[in-house]
Amino acid sequence: MMHGPLPDQQDHSEAVTGNPLVAALGQALALCNGVIVVFAALALVAACVILSYSVLGRALFHSPNYWQDEAAVFLLVGATFMTAAYVQGQRGHIGIEAFVGLMSPLANRIRLWLVDVASFLFCAFFAWKSWTLAHEAYVDGQVSNSMWSPPLAIPYVLMAVGMTLLCLQILLQIIVPFAGASRR
Repeated sequence: MMHGPLPDQQDHSEAVTGNPLVAALGQALALCNGVIVVFAALALVAACVILSYSVLGRALFHSPNYWQDEAAVFLLVGATFMTAAYVQGQRGHIGIEAFVGLMSPLANRIRLWLVDVASFLFCAFFAWKSWTLAHEAYVDGQVSNSMWSPPLAIPYVLMAVGMTLLCLQILLQIIVPFAGASRR
């Protein structure tokens, strides 16, 4: 549970200024993430509207609905994966802080860096597999098993793009200490 900022973190509004290339990457990623968050919020609202329409349509008009559940799931998958980099940029993912107070600041910085490296490796593998899955679904023309049959490449590409952005965000956080700036 997070009760306050970690000792090695500074205000998120401060730009990374140690290296112009790293600063430019950070600003570009922040801008991209900000745009994605707006669209993800719209996708969540759309999913709520679609599911509400589905429930009311079945309850009031006894009309079958073939597309609503899958459309809502696609929107939710997109919102979840596409905003992962934004959440990581804010250090908003769940973290266990049992050791923070027990370790020296240097040991804690090393621990956080190692966690970022391990997270990057996992997310890079997940992104690679998502891209291969998306490619396979597109090439083979895979569709869902429902009556609506939307292409499965849609959620797979959303997963792949979201995980790729997450990898870029984690990579940025890994290289920041080496670029002459403090960790965010």
